[in-house]
Amino acid sequence: MHHIVRCARCAPSRRRGAGPGHRQHRDRPARRGPGGRSVSSVTKPSEQAAAARPSPWNLPNALTVARIFMVPVFAWLLLSHDGEQDGWRIAATACFVAAILTDNLDGAIARRRGLVTDFGKLADPIADKALTGTAFVGLSLLGELSWWVTGVVLGRELLVTAVRFVVIRYGVIAASRGGKLKTSLQAIALAGYILPVGGLLHAAAVGVMTAAVIVTVATGVEYLVQAVRVRRTGQADVAP
Repeated sequence: MHHIVRCARCAPSRRRGAGPGHRQHRDRPARRGPGGRSVSSVTKPSEQAAAARPSPWNLPNALTVARIFMVPVFAWLLLSHDGEQDGWRIAATACFVAAILTDNLDGAIARRRGLVTDFGKLADPIADKALTGTAFVGLSLLGELSWWVTGVVLGRELLVTAVRFVVIRYGVIAASRGGKLKTSLQAIALAGYILPVGGLLHAAAVGVMTAAVIVTVATGVEYLVQAVRVRRTGQADVAP
């Protein structure tokens, strides 16, 4: 009797729930990739961000690249025959206006469809400044626009670009209405100068160019003030 009790006590007790029909839990084997390496089924945040990032091969960037290629074509049309033939000037005006329209179009499409890319952020302002800079220099070479006007505009753009690279580590200066007004006035004035017209239309172009120069200088000074603020506090609310 004592032997039976002792044997019963010595028998290993079953774990709760370990009866017949109970399946013991086993870890599922990790998925194996090429070379026998385990592959995690959880997507990392960096991988999710990369998957959500739009491809640079899209319509807005294609329009930006097209605008860059239009710059030498525009320069050739403007300077052909020393700018004295109306047909070439009209063609140059059409090329300039088309390039300006693509500038507005590519930005609208990129924002609406979520196609804003790092390439677009870099290439778009380069294309804009290349187009307007070529127009200013070309008109000055033809003797139709004073060199001091071209110098003021291009000097302002170079200064703002240099300052932007200096303060970018401290903060970002957001877009301003003055900067957009400056761009619009420059585009309208340049189109009026390029188009072979005289009389009241040319006088209107001169007036718009005067306003464009004033706004260009004013927004440049405003940007420098904001750059100093960014350098000190890291806060800003205006862009060129």
